[in-house]
Amino acid sequence: MAERPSLVVDDVHIHYRTFGGRRPTGSSWMGAVRRHVGSVDLVKAVRGVSFVAHHGESIGVIGHNGSGKSTLLRAIAGGLPTASGAIWADGSTALLGVNAALMRDLSGHRNIVLGGLALGLTPAEIAERHDELVDLAGIGDFLHLPMRAYSSGMSARLRFAISSAARPDLLLIDEALATGDAEFKQRSRERIDEIVGEAGTVILVSHSMSTIRSMCDRVLWLDHGRLVADGPTVDVLEEYSARTGRPTARPTPRRTQEVS
Repeated sequence: MAERPSLVVDDVHIHYRTFGGRRPTGSSWMGAVRRHVGSVDLVKAVRGVSFVAHHGESIGVIGHNGSGKSTLLRAIAGGLPTASGAIWADGSTALLGVNAALMRDLSGHRNIVLGGLALGLTPAEIAERHDELVDLAGIGDFLHLPMRAYSSGMSARLRFAISSAARPDLLLIDEALATGDAEFKQRSRERIDEIVGEAGTVILVSHSMSTIRSMCDRVLWLDHGRLVADGPTVDVLEEYSARTGRPTARPTPRRTQEVS
């Protein structure tokens, strides 16, 4: 199982166009740059990225804002087309982001039901896992209140719980753990360990180096859309810190799992 790839990203390029961007069209009042409504810019968000992921891996993706991390995850999830190159995924894929859709006028309970159905779970499977998801999200007495009454942290926890309910073969997480407290991060780490232990693959985008260090065995470093480094977490984070001057947090022990 460990030898069979769960994901192959082969020389992927992703481009998109922006409309009405700022173009220098001569001086204007107070020296500001005029906005040319008809201007079109081609943004090369991902440039020739290739890597192979295997079942049972937890992979972190790091890089500055605009480096192509979120764009790459959306393409892997099937939400963006590639300009060239190819992406192959073995099994089901779920993308969890900070803006994952939840129905604000519906209760947490109804969102669990609808989210589970959207992930392909049967009503019986949703009922079986319902209490587990409520515990993971930690929403307690708010379960039957509309989502608009939830804090950002509660909403993030519920998004994570719902997205991991179906035990996807490939779970993509885009900064969705950043708003959680220490207790939630521990619970989410345990859930990620469960998915990885069941031969799933987790790819986590985060600016939190402590989260990457504690949850990931391998790290991809993107810079201006290009893959700069791909290797063990400690090695890549040390290189990232040395070349950018940014701290990458101290190592924290991962929860060990017994092997029968």
